[in-house]
Amino acid sequence: MNPVIGLDVSKGESHAQAFSDRGTPYGKTFRFEHNLEGLASFLRFAQSLESFTGRRPAIVLEATGHYHSPVIQFLNEHQYLYIVINPLLSHQAKKLNLRKVKTDVADAYQLGEMFYKEELEPYKKRGQYLMNLRYLTRQHESLTEIYVQVKLQFQAVLDQVFPEYHGVFGDLYSKVSLRLLAQYPTSQSVLALSEENVTAIIKRLVGHVKSNQWSLERAQKLMAAAERNPFRETAFPSHLISLELFIHLLLQYQEHLTKLDKSIETLAEELMEYDLIQSIPGIGTKIAATILAEVGEIDRFDHAKKLVAFAGIDPSVFSSGKFTATRNKITKRGSRRLRTALYQAVRCGLKGSRNKRIRAYYDKKRAEGKLFKVAVIACVNRLIHWIYAILTKKEPFRLTE
Repeated sequence: MNPVIGLDVSKGESHAQAFSDRGTPYGKTFRFEHNLEGLASFLRFAQSLESFTGRRPAIVLEATGHYHSPVIQFLNEHQYLYIVINPLLSHQAKKLNLRKVKTDVADAYQLGEMFYKEELEPYKKRGQYLMNLRYLTRQHESLTEIYVQVKLQFQAVLDQVFPEYHGVFGDLYSKVSLRLLAQYPTSQSVLALSEENVTAIIKRLVGHVKSNQWSLERAQKLMAAAERNPFRETAFPSHLISLELFIHLLLQYQEHLTKLDKSIETLAEELMEYDLIQSIPGIGTKIAATILAEVGEIDRFDHAKKLVAFAGIDPSVFSSGKFTATRNKITKRGSRRLRTALYQAVRCGLKGSRNKRIRAYYDKKRAEGKLFKVAVIACVNRLIHWIYAILTKKEPFRLTE
């Protein structure tokens, strides 16, 4: 016998359908919640199937974001072999059925049948570092997106209160700049102070990092900006409330992102591949961590082309009758975060010809008449092959072929 349990996972609960062998269902589909009591009932069910067949069953389930995380952790703790499949595969399998049925019970049954029809490979448990790294890099991405939106809203309000403030500091979003603006958000509040007072305030905000001369120069720039500003006071006091709120949010997000950066770097440094990936010019610490987190265990892919498909860089194929499309877009069906990180790595490598091999390949594609984006995607494809070779061979990148 070859037992298997198909699990249709949803938020907070799952439906399970067991098979003792191909075409032989074991019992009826049952539902259990993702709590201690529910998981314990599932364990008893799996153990009863194991007693009946004499073999420990494999578990088949779809990747469902974070919903399947408690189930995966539970299966790891009890040392069950599990297979996590791409939802696209199960969707394609459902389309082969003549009847269109979409229920949790039917989905669990379908997953069990797929185990016997398809050559599904066991899902190799990722190490604690890789899983934590993935969670942290994704959280960093989410926070960064929110941070960028707050920056845009902050600039819109600043342009209506103190537009000349933009040129006072080299970095408008530095802690000194934001804290000073929080105290003196209008031209009138700045001009009420003397140059000496402004210099002392900036010096106090900076601490001992900058010289007195640097603080004096910033004070002079601030006073000049206040003189040039088109309005002394804002006509809308609500703008000052919004400005204070946005400054507070920006400082908080900066603090959170800094902590995440340190945590990501600490975790990534435990992985040998972290330095190997960074041997490719154009790949820095953040991009390297994202690539490792999204790829996970490299031995999940037995060929570089599978990693290309996982990143969604492989070209789509359209053919019907005698017609075969010659201009096909990439599928974009894989990991969006991995695809974005690879694209950024190529752009960084091309900038200033930092990566001479990627630059030469890009120039070759452009000479062939390829458009900019087409050439860059070709470079991303080439980069994935290099990354696959580095991770499988455990050897650093070589600038000369």
